[in-house]
Amino acid sequence: MDEVPEGLEVPQGIIAKPRQSVSILLTRDGENGIEVLLAHRIPTLRAFADFWSLPGGGIRDFDYDAANKLSSLMHVENDWKGTMAAILRETAEEIGLAIGESTVERVSMKLRHSIIEDPEQWTKAVDSHEIPGSIEMISHIGTRTTPPFAPLRFCNRFMHAHIPPGSPEPELLDVGSEFDQLVWMSADDAINSWEAGNMLTAPPIVTLLRDVSQSLNNNQQNIKAAIEELSSSPPSGEHRIELAPGVECIPIRTQTLPPATHTNCFILGERGGERIVVDPAARTDEELAYLQRRIDEVVEDGGEILATIFTHRHQDHIGDLSRIEEIYSAPIWSAKETFEVIPNIDTNRILEDRDILTLKGPNGEINWNVHITPGHCPGHICLTTDRYVVSGDLAVMVGTILVPSSDGNMEDYIESLRRIRALDSSMLFPAHGPFTHRPAKLLDRYISHREGRHNRVLEAITKGVTTIEEIANHAYSDTPDAHPMLKVDQTLSHLKSHERAGRIRKTTEGWKING
Repeated sequence: MDEVPEGLEVPQGIIAKPRQSVSILLTRDGENGIEVLLAHRIPTLRAFADFWSLPGGGIRDFDYDAANKLSSLMHVENDWKGTMAAILRETAEEIGLAIGESTVERVSMKLRHSIIEDPEQWTKAVDSHEIPGSIEMISHIGTRTTPPFAPLRFCNRFMHAHIPPGSPEPELLDVGSEFDQLVWMSADDAINSWEAGNMLTAPPIVTLLRDVSQSLNNNQQNIKAAIEELSSSPPSGEHRIELAPGVECIPIRTQTLPPATHTNCFILGERGGERIVVDPAARTDEELAYLQRRIDEVVEDGGEILATIFTHRHQDHIGDLSRIEEIYSAPIWSAKETFEVIPNIDTNRILEDRDILTLKGPNGEINWNVHITPGHCPGHICLTTDRYVVSGDLAVMVGTILVPSSDGNMEDYIESLRRIRALDSSMLFPAHGPFTHRPAKLLDRYISHREGRHNRVLEAITKGVTTIEEIANHAYSDTPDAHPMLKVDQTLSHLKSHERAGRIRKTTEGWKING
């Protein structure tokens, strides 16, 4: 961890344990073939706002209790009892459909609100035959676990049910719904809309839709045969993490600043086309093997790796280059400062500000623009398209970014934040932790926070505070739990920037205002 002060021992971040959850993919016979039901999450939600999702939720203790009380679920294996009760309850609650042995019935709005207030009301309604609750039409078609970089993770079981003709339409809750739209469309149309950048969808659902589309194609659009194929060996475990079209993430376990646990390596470019690998940080046997599997898939898709790009020279971003060379061979493209720690060979390329990197793919070309964004580290770069930002260590959703007093520059860092903010991108992919589809909100917060602290450092000196410890206490009065060594080091970064700008000077008596 190059950015922490010398002598500070930082423990390795703890990977969050996944919680159990379940979702359901409902299908029906549409006018032009099989359609899937997608639900749009309202813009005010804290997580995945504006994303298209599936009905479902977390598996709770009362779901296991319900399964043990209901005769229709007593025969279910113990490991599946809570899952089945949860998805039947969530489907009834969220979209007003009660799944029976061979039929689907409407759940009244009154009962749905009762279930929300007291889940035991669902158990009573099924037990009294007010609504059905059977798993006869439900199949398990896949399991996906949230990538390890996320602070909140789920191991989600994807279930499926085909809605018989004549069934009632799904219906939004009249009050308090997390969805504002329910739409039927083909899996292919959903994938095409996502690939065109017109629909936000979480990576597991992209993968699921691809699986369903492929299985339907394998079985001449016969939904029963397609689901039997998927449920016979439900896809699970490692899979391609497509955060956006042309942006695949490979979270690599590194010794980085907690709460981060991984460095996000990205593979940019269209499947089957020219690709760029960003920040392959793998060093251990396990992480190198993971990188190998992802690179193998690029090759199997017919892709060509043009280059490796390192966003900056910190060691939690640069893997074991000699062993990575055994996995794939490509020149390194980076800012000149990064080559101070990387062997330079003839095929390598120094990236300059405003360079344009063009990647050709089956559906055309995409340009990635190079932005030299110093501050966190000399020669730090961001890569952008007209929609996306691969931000390196410019900003993260969880934790913070340090500006080391050794070689960082606070005013350069703030200016770099402003520059990327001005692009008004629609998605930001950081080097650590989850991505965001609201970059403006994140970057505005960073700019406001760093400018405020920069001003408080100067304010402290204006008031006659002279020692770095006292200046740090004043500047960090809003963050009393900040680590003492990090607080002092970041304050020193602010002081050095003010000194370079000629506002202050360091004397034998401490820091003073110039003039």
